[in-house]
Amino acid sequence: MEKHTTSAKVLLNHATILYLHTGNLVNRSRLKKQCPSSPSEEDLPDTIDCSIPQATEAITPEEREELKVSVKLFICEADLSSIKDAVDKSCQALAVSQLDSVIIAPPVLPEGESQTLENLQPAWTELEGLVQSHKIAAIGTSDLDKELLEQLYNWAQVKPSSNQVNLASCCVMPPDLTAFAKEFDIQLLTHNDPKELITAASFQEAVQESTQDLKVADWRLEWVLRYSIIVKSRGIIKAKGYLVHSKRNNL
Repeated sequence: MEKHTTSAKVLLNHATILYLHTGNLVNRSRLKKQCPSSPSEEDLPDTIDCSIPQATEAITPEEREELKVSVKLFICEADLSSIKDAVDKSCQALAVSQLDSVIIAPPVLPEGESQTLENLQPAWTELEGLVQSHKIAAIGTSDLDKELLEQLYNWAQVKPSSNQVNLASCCVMPPDLTAFAKEFDIQLLTHNDPKELITAASFQEAVQESTQDLKVADWRLEWVLRYSIIVKSRGIIKAKGYLVHSKRNNL
């Protein structure tokens, strides 16, 4: 255990990017820790890739048409390049050229501020570009009320195909939101995700716990992505998992 902790500290002290992939959580019994093992000083990588390849079932071309690959992307930083990076990483991890659906959860706003169209526009423009380049088939939103959803719909070139509504804040779908979504063929979905799937502080605490005395304040969480792969004909989940991307501030 001490050897693994020392290796983690050496790697993180040198690296500038940390990428995590849980693999398929449907097969929990197969999960094993899989991080780079003790490299020499000359071979220290700038990017640490901690993934579980034996628990990640790549999608074969033969079965692709039978599967729906859906993603919810939680953006933790304002850097819009994170969106394309997250989509590229998920396509690579799952061995697909296109995601069927991506729902965006923008960064959490400071206390007292409300979400506006101006806040949403930059991220939505990035998603539209990925639709136009055929990396994503459909894009959706999260936690927009009727007014904001209508504003986004009227402004957007690629219209939102879905909008998630948090069950904690809305036990019954608002009638105005329901009517608008029905009129413009927007699917209303429910979720119970927290505003932040994992906070920057929680992420740093987890890294600190694994590496003991390593200073982790320089590591910032960029994005967290949750994916699910559903068998269309049976409506069952074939696979689900998380990707996490973190970057260290320039020293």
